[in-house]
Amino acid sequence: MTSKGATPRRCHSDRSEAERRNLAETRHASGPWPDPFGRLRAGSSTALRSAQDDKEQTVGGAHPTAATRANPQSDPPVADRNPQSQHCSLHAALEVVSGEAADYAPLAAYHYRDEPPRAVRAVFLLRPKRPLGAFGTRPAGAIVYCMPNPRVEMRRIATAGLFAGLDRQTELALLNRNVRCIARLAIEPPFRGIGLATRLVRETLGRVEVPLVEALGIMGAVHPFFERAGMQPFAPRASVEHAMLLEALSAVGIDARANDDSPLPIDPQALQQRIDALPSDEAAFLERAIQGVLKSHGTRRTMPSGLERTRYLLTRLTQRPMYYLWRHPTLEVTWP
Repeated sequence: MTSKGATPRRCHSDRSEAERRNLAETRHASGPWPDPFGRLRAGSSTALRSAQDDKEQTVGGAHPTAATRANPQSDPPVADRNPQSQHCSLHAALEVVSGEAADYAPLAAYHYRDEPPRAVRAVFLLRPKRPLGAFGTRPAGAIVYCMPNPRVEMRRIATAGLFAGLDRQTELALLNRNVRCIARLAIEPPFRGIGLATRLVRETLGRVEVPLVEALGIMGAVHPFFERAGMQPFAPRASVEHAMLLEALSAVGIDARANDDSPLPIDPQALQQRIDALPSDEAAFLERAIQGVLKSHGTRRTMPSGLERTRYLLTRLTQRPMYYLWRHPTLEVTWP
């Protein structure tokens, strides 16, 4: 019932067929999508939204702000009803394909480690299915699997001592047969923040065809994409060698211990000056502890004493990466 003089509200069924059709077209019309890679080629039938828009866009064209209701408890947003609604449209434009070691080179600048990966065994790329405007078809991301480093202490803890108590040759053979390591993972900046790193890990873990896949992550607590992809995290622990180095520094009067909230409160140059001023017997004692740490650091074990080595040691003492392990659901560890 309407009040006297009020204009009656028209129901959808009261509208003519032409009015309903025009209304539907108006509601579902989509505006132009911004293109982060430059203007799409003229005549292209493919339009691509920017990564920022895709983070805000839900499947079916429902924007999170538009999905908010006056009574959210009785009518939750579309994204809450459908967990997959956050799946970005850029995902559909990309596919995971096999690649070569050289394919990682253009993306290497986006990784925090400068040196190239060694003993590469598999490379997978996130490549556009069709050219994405000026971006073309070059990889949007890459993941590199390598042979495992034999000196990873957390591996023995994560695998319940599977690789403990073996002679050197047997341990290496067992590792090479059953384990691969995610050595590099890089995503092009325009594609970040939409879950592509997690997807790249999740979709490639089983494709290396080994029972165990491991990874080390410096920023694991901040960017837990390994964990989201299904890998089990193991909190880092100080190695015996690092503990011995800290004790050796303390024994010669140098406190180089870090706290839980900040890196080492000591300047590398100031530390080097204090090391240079040590008596010969204390300097020799400290050098033995330093060599005990560097012996498991590849080519770094031959670094000469000096500021560069001291800076590297301080970095190693503060950056204790999270260890991640993934077990293949069907493949079992086999002995060589």
